[in-house]
Amino acid sequence: MSSATLRALTSTHAACVWIPLFALRAEERRKPELNGKPTAVLSAEDSRRLWQVSPHARHVGVKPGMTVSQAIGLCPMLTLLEADPVHYDELFSRLLLKLGDVSPVVEPMELGRVYVGVDGLERLFGRPEQVLEVIDGVLGAAWVVDDGRCRNGGDGERGDGTAKRRNGEVVWRLGWARGKFPSWVAATRAKPGNPVVVPNDQLAEFLKAQRIGALPLEADTHRRLWQLGLRLLGDLAALPEQAVVSQFGREGLLAWRLAAGAIVEPVIGKETPPPILASMDFPTPIVDQGIIANTIGKLTDQALRHPRRTGWRVRSVRVRATLEHGSSWMIYAVLKDPSASRTHIAAPLIVKLGQSPPTGGVQHLTVEFTAFVRGTKELQLFARDAAAAARTGQRRALRWAAREIKTRLKQSMLHHIIEVHPWSRIPERRYALIDFDP
Repeated sequence: MSSATLRALTSTHAACVWIPLFALRAEERRKPELNGKPTAVLSAEDSRRLWQVSPHARHVGVKPGMTVSQAIGLCPMLTLLEADPVHYDELFSRLLLKLGDVSPVVEPMELGRVYVGVDGLERLFGRPEQVLEVIDGVLGAAWVVDDGRCRNGGDGERGDGTAKRRNGEVVWRLGWARGKFPSWVAATRAKPGNPVVVPNDQLAEFLKAQRIGALPLEADTHRRLWQLGLRLLGDLAALPEQAVVSQFGREGLLAWRLAAGAIVEPVIGKETPPPILASMDFPTPIVDQGIIANTIGKLTDQALRHPRRTGWRVRSVRVRATLEHGSSWMIYAVLKDPSASRTHIAAPLIVKLGQSPPTGGVQHLTVEFTAFVRGTKELQLFARDAAAAARTGQRRALRWAAREIKTRLKQSMLHHIIEVHPWSRIPERRYALIDFDP
């Protein structure tokens, strides 16, 4: 596929698919005996702490982030599960693939949450409730457990949700609304098997009654809003927009507009080159980090030479490994400055390798380029220049700071000094001020 044919597909109306505690649900999917028991998945970065905790374990006081000893002290019957990030990623990718059969506009946000563009689907399937029923059936067929693997609706499985009912409770929640944020809020209010549809003429009233915690804000901003007595989105929307902006800047502007329903974030599905992979098998399991780091560098070189990468710079990359005894390991990095340089791509991966090394010997190692941005050979040459990269980062920080000041104060307060009449004997005529626009 040539870069000329690649374009962004968008949809104003969105169906949000949300699977809370995705990693834990994935473990229960391949180990049905865990259902109904107090369980917890260990953190992939620190195996001494908990990552996701089942409702039964939460009921007795076990919380994410606790150490294993603290959790066992509260719940001696707690079942601990080693994280298997490769399995979770593969399962989520397969669900995305099935959703792509329903709509060409699919935008994943995080593990377990994805938006499906639904503009035009009503002409194919009917009312929003019927479209959600189709999505529900596709997810049900894809969630079939077959020897610990996800099957894409094959072997005679129906796509009407029969498979999901046969393999336990429904684990996903569905919401429909105009824009990504309202559809996400609708999904959080939905019950498994009972989607929430928000008609356009009821959107404002629906948002007013939702909790302020639904806003995608930093924890400190949520704390400040709570201290101000704001509990619902309607409380925030009732305030003057400029007052919120003066207190919270651009984040406050976004929060106010989302709460008031003043902006609609469309679902964006991008057509980009498929992921590029380079893999290596080891005859014996490898535990030496030096050997693993060197292999990551060589596999990065191999992936960069792939002909599909021509004209594209790498935006995100991950390394996944199959470990001895059947477990897995994965690290992931998003590059601040997309690059086609082995040094820039491998460097953050080596750092993460040192911070979170594999918990066993590596038998199979894969480097995968997962996201790209358009680039040219000239840009790739400049990307290798560390000084140029540093200057680019400085300019980006200056632009962000300048926009923040202008948003809060409604005018630019930063200026350049330029020479106008350097030969003038009057100092005031030698220089002038212009708005600073880095």
